[in-house]
Amino acid sequence: MSSNQSNEHSFITIEDFVSSAPEELKLTILTGANGIRERFITSPRIQKLGLALAGFTHYIHQGRVQLVGQSEILYLNQLSEEKRREAINNLSLDKISCILITKNQNAPAELIEVAEKINLPILKTSTVSSTAIVTVSNFLQEKLAPSTSLHSVLLGMYGLGVLLLGESGIGKSECALDLITRGHRLISDDTVIIKKIGKKLEGYAPELTAGHIEIRGLGIINIRDLFGVSSVEPNKKIDLCIELKNWSDVEEIDRLGLETKEEEVLEIKIPKFLLPVSTGRNISTLVETAVRMFLLKSAGFDAAQKLIEKHTAIVSGNNQ
Repeated sequence: MSSNQSNEHSFITIEDFVSSAPEELKLTILTGANGIRERFITSPRIQKLGLALAGFTHYIHQGRVQLVGQSEILYLNQLSEEKRREAINNLSLDKISCILITKNQNAPAELIEVAEKINLPILKTSTVSSTAIVTVSNFLQEKLAPSTSLHSVLLGMYGLGVLLLGESGIGKSECALDLITRGHRLISDDTVIIKKIGKKLEGYAPELTAGHIEIRGLGIINIRDLFGVSSVEPNKKIDLCIELKNWSDVEEIDRLGLETKEEEVLEIKIPKFLLPVSTGRNISTLVETAVRMFLLKSAGFDAAQKLIEKHTAIVSGNNQ
């Protein structure tokens, strides 16, 4: 299995934020446009500038979107021009990535003046503060999430995200194609982009190859065209790994299925089955069965454990 870890320390420019933010925010740049390529967002957390404007400037965290809502505007407007200018100049402006003004409110002239001088981007949205905080935070959490790419296949099966691992040529794509003909869904073939969002892993396809599978002898196949729109999904939370491995390379096989294996990706452990591959084995059926077994185990039904308990009870009875 090959892995290529990428953006553990992510950031986006203000220009990227404005251009790719959710449409409902309808972001516009009031001033500071010359700084949109030089200033960066590094945290999905949003900070309101109320405390900092009141004098607690050490509360400003670098790399966050600083939000100015109705309460902050009302506070500034009730100050004299001199006090308003002082409150703004006391902000640690070098730490601020950008300021987002909500509810289409008018920014104080003193704030616009300072922002123009130092190329500090001031943005505006028509949404209220509570909505803006949730929308921006969710967007940035995904945008800034640590990510990696794996040489693997990701499928949606019985509501679960199933990651197929294995060396190149082991048969992952052929197995995926067979499973798709049985009604399961393709998320990505060959390369899966995985993002760590909170405590879960989300899998995506690279934009170029989304919805396609490469089959040796057939070439590139468009799954959506062949099997319909319901045969593909854009992304999926990863719940289970199934590793395909040549039988000759497997040192020891757990014949009862009592051993729980795990695959660690971006410091998150995922339950894993190891399936030996050899001529004559129906891999797609085994994969489908493994997913069903995982669902049963998750619901508290463990066939191997019940067999052991039954065997133990019989042995104990014979020894009495």
